[in-house]
This record gives sequence, structure tokens and C-alpha cells, in this order.
Amino acid sequence: MGTRQAWLLFAASSFLVSVPVFVQAPLVRLLPGLSLVMTIGWVWLGITLMRRDSTKLWGDLLLGFSWSWLAGSIYWGWWRWEPTIHLPIEAIGLPFALWCISKRWGMVGNLFYLGSLFGTAVTDIYFYIAGLIPHWRTLMQVAPSEASLVFQTAIAQVKTPWGAGWAMVLLGVLLGVGLVPLRSRQLHWWAFGGAVLSTILVDSLFWLAASMA
Repeated sequence: MGTRQAWLLFAASSFLVSVPVFVQAPLVRLLPGLSLVMTIGWVWLGITLMRRDSTKLWGDLLLGFSWSWLAGSIYWGWWRWEPTIHLPIEAIGLPFALWCISKRWGMVGNLFYLGSLFGTAVTDIYFYIAGLIPHWRTLMQVAPSEASLVFQTAIAQVKTPWGAGWAMVLLGVLLGVGLVPLRSRQLHWWAFGGAVLSTILVDSLFWLAASMA
């Protein structure tokens, strides 16, 4: 069983994974430059919180989150119509995160970032396997009034035996990778697990919204 702090960190990690999807995505379409500049604010806040022992954990988490925010600003602001470079842009902070982990610095934030990136990779893999990439491109180019038709076509493809079968396989991967770290007493693994498992929630909400479109 995790401690109260571990569960709080798990909840915060889950929340931060949903922020780029439900808050940043609408902002970045209207004001991509502002979203990009806001990365500096997240970094500043993270560093400020890390200077105090009482808030060091949350500052660490925000620094990891700043990589996700930066990548989201770049991709959804200027490259959203090209899904093939989505994952490479999302991985912009990967070399730095791996270097920090090798030095045992910023473990909470960097493992949160890796968990978020892993969830993104699994989701993107599903889009390729299920043949949803053309729908992605179309959705990024059509007017909002025409988006419902694109969603309906994509959902029909997801509901095929092939699409549903692979959805279950990758769901199992996310559950396995996300739940195992929660057995650890180390807080940074709870940040990783929270980021991975929240991918399931975000994808489910997106699927629900698309189904209702």
C-alpha cells in the first residue's frame, strides 16, 4: 500500500497528464506562442518550489511536466497535421531526462515525463496499427463543423475486430507497466505509474467524446 504522499503524487501525475490534452490543446490552437512561452513559467515555478524542502517534491514534478508542455506547444502549435513527427517532438526532453536519471537527479519529474512519453507512444502505436493516421491528418485540417464525420469514421474503424483486439492488447500493456511501479515504496515510481495509467483515462475520455460527436 502506498503512503498518503504517494497517492497524492499519483493523483497529481494523473492530473498533469490530462492538462496538455484538455487545457493546452485549445490554448495552443489560438495562441501557440503564448503556450510556448508559458514553458518558462512552469520551469521557473518548478525550480522555485524545489528550493524549499516542503515543496521540493512538487517542484520536481513540475519540471518534468514542463517537458511535456514544451513538446505539446511545439507540436500542436505548428505541426499537428503531421502525425509521423508527433512522437519525436514529444521525446524532445528524452536525452536530458535519461541523463538526469543516470545522475539520480530530479527522479520524480523525469520519471513522470518518461511515463507520459510511454503512454503517448502506446497511443500513437495504436493509431498506426488501427489505420487511424489518415483520420488524424484529416481532422487537423477540416473545419470544426466537419469534424463529427471524421470522428464517426474513425470510431467505426476502432470497433472492428482488428481495432478492438489491438485496443485490448495495448490496454493490457498500459495496465501492466502502470501498475507494477505502484508496488514500490519510492515516490518517483508512483509518478511514473500515475502518468502511464492516466493515459487510459485520457484515451477513454477522448474515445467517449469522439463517439458522441
